[in-house]
Amino acid sequence: MARMPNRSPTPTQTSLFEPAPGPEDLSNVPADGAPADVGADPGPAADASELPPLPLPAFLDAAPSPEPESEATFDFDQEAPAAAAPAAEAPAVAPAKTKPPLWARVLGWLADPWLKLDIEPDQPEQFHQLDDGRPVCYVLEDYGLSNALILQRACREAGLPSPLQPMAGDPLGRKRAYVALSRRRANALGLLPGPEHKTHSGSLARLLQAHREDASLDVQLVPVSIFVGQAPNRSSGWFSVLFSENWTIVGRFRRLLAILLNGRDTLVQFAPPVSLRGIINEGLPPERTVRKLSRVLRTHFRRLREVVVGPDLSTRRMLVDSVLASASVRDAIADQARRDKSTPEAAWQKAQGFAYEIAADYSHPAVRSLSYMLTPIWNRIYRGVLVHHLDGFKQDAPGHEVVYVPTHRSHMDYLLLSYLLYTHGIVPPHIFAGINLNLPVVGTILRKGGAFFARRSFKGNALYSAVFREYMAQLVSGGYSIEYFIEGGRSRTGRLLQPKGGSLAMTVRAYLRQPTRPVLFQPVYIGYEKLMEGSSYQDELTGKPKPKESIWSLLGGIPKVLRSNYGQVVVNFGERIRLDDMLARHAPEWDGTAVPEDDKPAWLGSTVDALAQQIQVNCNRAADVNPINLLALALLSTPKHAMGEADLLAQIALSKVLLSEVPYSDHVTVTPHTPREIVAHGEEIGTLTRIAHPLGDVLTVDAENAVLLSYFRNNVLHLFTASAWIAVCFLNNRRMGRLQLQRIGRTLYPFLQAELFLPWDEETFAARIDATIEVFIREGLLQQVSDDDGGILARSAGQTDEVFRLRALGHALQQAFERYYIAISVLVKNGSGALGAGELETLCQQAAQRLSLLYAPAAPEFFDKGLFRGFIQKLREMRLVWPDENSKLAFDDRLNAWAKDARVVLGRELRHTIEKISPDTGRVTAEFPAIDVQANAGEEKGSE
Repeated sequence: MARMPNRSPTPTQTSLFEPAPGPEDLSNVPADGAPADVGADPGPAADASELPPLPLPAFLDAAPSPEPESEATFDFDQEAPAAAAPAAEAPAVAPAKTKPPLWARVLGWLADPWLKLDIEPDQPEQFHQLDDGRPVCYVLEDYGLSNALILQRACREAGLPSPLQPMAGDPLGRKRAYVALSRRRANALGLLPGPEHKTHSGSLARLLQAHREDASLDVQLVPVSIFVGQAPNRSSGWFSVLFSENWTIVGRFRRLLAILLNGRDTLVQFAPPVSLRGIINEGLPPERTVRKLSRVLRTHFRRLREVVVGPDLSTRRMLVDSVLASASVRDAIADQARRDKSTPEAAWQKAQGFAYEIAADYSHPAVRSLSYMLTPIWNRIYRGVLVHHLDGFKQDAPGHEVVYVPTHRSHMDYLLLSYLLYTHGIVPPHIFAGINLNLPVVGTILRKGGAFFARRSFKGNALYSAVFREYMAQLVSGGYSIEYFIEGGRSRTGRLLQPKGGSLAMTVRAYLRQPTRPVLFQPVYIGYEKLMEGSSYQDELTGKPKPKESIWSLLGGIPKVLRSNYGQVVVNFGERIRLDDMLARHAPEWDGTAVPEDDKPAWLGSTVDALAQQIQVNCNRAADVNPINLLALALLSTPKHAMGEADLLAQIALSKVLLSEVPYSDHVTVTPHTPREIVAHGEEIGTLTRIAHPLGDVLTVDAENAVLLSYFRNNVLHLFTASAWIAVCFLNNRRMGRLQLQRIGRTLYPFLQAELFLPWDEETFAARIDATIEVFIREGLLQQVSDDDGGILARSAGQTDEVFRLRALGHALQQAFERYYIAISVLVKNGSGALGAGELETLCQQAAQRLSLLYAPAAPEFFDKGLFRGFIQKLREMRLVWPDENSKLAFDDRLNAWAKDARVVLGRELRHTIEKISPDTGRVTAEFPAIDVQANAGEEKGSE
């Protein structure tokens, strides 16, 4: 069957790509029509296993087949399933000879110019099963005059019996041949929510009763779905979007507007018929038969609506009710009432308040309105937004609960990712946002776009914690795609922050509680050339407190933003992570069965930690190298942050060669611009200043921009780890053996790996060092002068261009080794068992700050306490230090041996300076003196 014309394919689930459900799934729904996985307890009446499932339309009975270069699509080529009752082969059904009532003909004549129907199935032979002599009764989801007129026209065009003429004997007693499950509300204009609409069809009950009274009667029940305008697409006008088909039951006026605006994009879907005689023969009590048949029909209509319209994302009340009805929240409510010595009702009201404070309120019209508003803004402030590797995500995602885990660099991350997904035909996710963004007006807009809000800390509030965890569990089990930032907050230094596992743990526990839909984590790297928060980050890095978000500061900043040029943005979709694969590696004892909410397996913590680290690794493996990254790497390596134009062009070209010759991963993207174009772009967006000079122009950045450029250098520092390591080694050594380079690289690699989220093991890193050495030799930076020690490598003597380029490559990584040496120096200088981990962090930070004040200024992250914390934690993991009985850090001679390798990397003067400024708390022991500089003095003299 051909795909519907003029209709963009729509995903079937909230997680975008769930395979279409089969008929066997239809009975697994509670009596109120809500999804079975929302925690409701429908009771015995909800068991519909005794009732034959309703056959599905062809395109619901087939799994979707995403196309790699387009939006998600569905297979409309399958034949419809056979009817419930056998039908003999017959010619195409002739149009009904009887005429519909006069009122229907008049109103139909008025409506015809506004309607254009796409009828499924669209081939006449597929209606043969309705021409076996049995009467036909159509079932609609909702009563309504417009639905009756549309159904009448669809039947006329398809050559089917008229729904406005009674069946033989008129078993309905209504002089028509259709029933509906519910009645549309008629209050007001249909624009505001109102009471629940009627959901019990008396006509359906009468039709079933007629079968009990007449054993020869066998009506074919044909479910018909009518959609006046499907889910909004990118070409829809704003008013068309506002009145497009959705999940809201609307009134007559709004339905009229929907037909006027969207009537020429109307889909009428006929499902295969169901024999009512077969249902009656089940022998169930009349009331239960009606209830079960109604439930199966509602489920059918709901699933088909998910395909055509998109999933019901505007289910805030339903999700809140499910959260409050869950066992864990009920227990938390009871505990809260006991603690507060209040009534259960008061505690329930408190929990309900928490739930509504948290819950998103997704709205298609709001999202479409935001897209209209944001499109001109993006075009004004950005010079393009590029997306890479999205097609691979579309291929891998079908059937999964998708969790987007992007890098967090700016508040724009929220809007950019949702906007890009929407404009590429993917339903935006529910976004885990901080409560600080729940500002007046702004918070409401973000909720409508899918944001749900969390407080900064759950500590001391067990009820809030229970509500939030259950809300997350409902999102995961309900198939809603989710987005959260595992770094916890925006990075102020440009590096990935150490992940916080809270949101990941909630996701993993939700899956373990109901392991039905597999979970797919999608790392996303978002790269900027200029940040809107740049000046704020600069203030925070110099010690000023973070400004509090407010609606007034937001409004006040808009004019400046609209006048600025923020360059280009790149969004890269990284390598996906399947939760089942992580569990198989880190929790082999888990057998795939559900884990109760109260259980906490021993392997859970380590699995979440491994998952968090892998996400960060994969984010880094999807990095984009933009022009500003390359400019920052070069210019920040010089004392005055300035270079001659020729030197700058050569350094940028070298960086691009290294990225090409020793690639980091298949997902890394590099700007295609030439070095000269990169320099011109930096001048265009105000990053570079050109100073004309008779001997050649000089390109420089001022002090303020230099601090901000360190942010963009840190975005891609991990891509140059091997080349920077080699360059650092040759800053203070003219000659070194290849094997010595690899050996010390293996020793120091675990610390670099922990800090920069590198993907290799020690041996693979050593192999990358070897491959990079070959590039250095080809580029003339190094020469192999002997075959000893695997090959003795030498750099040029003096201040040649090659030495200048090596210094530029190694500058950023050298500060990491200086930090490491500061920590070792402070630890050894104060002695084993003298300092706790917290004390050591503070002393290291103070020493780094003093070094930066007294000598060359350093990048802001040089004295970042978090980086020292990570280094100390890695020392503990490697058992180079360990806590003694007093929780102080103890160590032995191995630490001095490790420090000896640092002497190869750092110059003698710098080491002496670090040792001199390292704080001494007065508890130095004789057993561990300050690091002996003279021990290898002779060795160093020979290598310099």
